[in-house]
Amino acid sequence: MTAEPRASRPHMPGYGVAGPDSGTGLLPWSWAVRLAASHDYWLATVGPDGRPHVMPVWGVWLDGAVWFSSGLRSRKARNLAGQPACTLATDDAQQPVVVEGTASRVVDGELGAFAAASDAKYGTDYGVEFYDPVVNGVWRVAPAWAFGLVQDDFSGSPTRWTFG
Repeated sequence: MTAEPRASRPHMPGYGVAGPDSGTGLLPWSWAVRLAASHDYWLATVGPDGRPHVMPVWGVWLDGAVWFSSGLRSRKARNLAGQPACTLATDDAQQPVVVEGTASRVVDGELGAFAAASDAKYGTDYGVEFYDPVVNGVWRVAPAWAFGLVQDDFSGSPTRWTFG
């Protein structure tokens, strides 16, 4: 991602969050990129019947997007095939980063970069062969928007970043 996203204060009535013109500081995008360190991500998808589905996945922050894999027969993979809009959240509820975007399936030469990043992060040696596109899918979710906050500064830190 080349351009910095635009930061703003989200409207959160009833939560005591400072208004957009209150002078409290917004979190910089460099803070949000801490999402790269999350061990797990919570992935929310929507099924064909409209029901939500949330599952943890391993993933990496690579080239301005969250990348993750899943078996193609899993419910989350089937949901993404029908409705690619999804949300991913870090595993840290005290300083969360939430990313919403559209999942696009990766099936070409980019799999090598994902496999290398995933193996490095998780101490595995799966290699690109593990992500056989007939059995396992890899998805890339570039953020349309992201949200973050610091629990210790709940009223002053909530920040929404918008992209594009």
